[in-house]
Parts: sequence; C-alpha cells; structure tokens
Amino acid sequence: MNGSPPTSRTRVKRLPDRGHYDPETIHAILDAAVYCHIGYVIDGKPYVTPTSFWRDGDRVYWHGSSASRMLEHLAEGPEICFTVTHIDGFVLARSGFHHSMNYRSVMAFGRAEKVADDSLKRAALDGFIERLFPGRTRELRAATVQELKATLLLSMDLREASAKIRTGPPKDDEEDYASPVWAGVLPVHPACGEPIPDARLTPGTALPAYLESFAFARKS
Repeated sequence: MNGSPPTSRTRVKRLPDRGHYDPETIHAILDAAVYCHIGYVIDGKPYVTPTSFWRDGDRVYWHGSSASRMLEHLAEGPEICFTVTHIDGFVLARSGFHHSMNYRSVMAFGRAEKVADDSLKRAALDGFIERLFPGRTRELRAATVQELKATLLLSMDLREASAKIRTGPPKDDEEDYASPVWAGVLPVHPACGEPIPDARLTPGTALPAYLESFAFARKS
C-alpha cells in the first residue's frame, strides 16, 4: 500500500488485511463523512466529543464557540484521537458469532492547531459550507468580525492515520453453510429528507440548485 508507513498506533493488528494506509483511501472515507468523534483527556478524565468536520488537503478542521471548554483545551496542543465511521451494512451470518457489519473507518492521532488568522479562518469556514453546498457562500452575507472572534477553528494534520474497512458477505464456519437460515447483507445508505422551508422565508424564494441536485428520501 502507498502512503506513510503505519505507526505502532495506526497499524491494524486484528484482521490486518482490513487495514489501509494510503491517503486516497483515507481521504475518501473522510470526505464521505460530515461528523467525527474526538477523544482527549482533561484533568485525567477521558472525553469523546462528536462534532462536524471537513478535510482540506492533508488536514482536518472543526470549529465551535470560542467559549468551548473542549476547543480551548485542544488548542493547547494535547494529543488527541480523531475517528470517523460509516456503517455500510448489517452482515447476517448463520451463527450469532459471525454476525458483523460492513464499515469504513479512519483513526488519526495528532495535536490540534488553532487557526488564528481571520482571513484563513474565513476561507476555511466558507470551504466547509462549499463542501456541502457548492455555490452557497456567494449567496450569504460575509461573517462579521465579531462572528469570527466568537468562533474557534482548529485543524490537525493526517500524518498518523489509518483506515479499516470490511466489505462483503458473512464468513461462516464451513459446516454452517448447509443451514437453512437466511444469510447475507442488509445495506445501509444515508439519505436526506425533502427540504423544509423556513417559516419566515421571503415569498418567492426558490429552492437553490445545489439542493435540487440532492437525492431526497421520499415519504411513503
């Protein structure tokens, strides 16, 4: 596999064939996600915080209130663990022991860095919106100086990261394949519902093209 050699922390030890260390695989998994979990320690106590994030090049970014205890702590540079997981399917086997899930995950280790420059912060925050809804920032008013001041933006490089992926059907014991029990994969797909307009939307405001292009889950 291409990319940086795995470290003692990122090397997949159990079922190593599921491990991937190339940037292309890691980036693709990250880019398909909109939230992550960040693990860290404050005063000797462990915490895991879910938050939205985005990737730009070889760095991931997340943000929140400047008053956030978590963000203020991470800005000081302690080691953190950053994870993302997609569930792609439930794997139903012929025994309870071999039931599983198909998944794609990334785990990265590092230290967060504060983005202090207002121009860089503004560009990064706009990039988050553009990643989800291309063209939307052209419609929005620019963030004010006060809004930028109230927002703490952190980033972390992906130098120490790995992916772990499971795909395919159940892997049963050979003698169990003769069992008349249904086995296979129940796929899991994320879906967006139809947009719900704000009650105070200006009359005549059309649904933007970047939302029209979404595949919406229709109510039965």
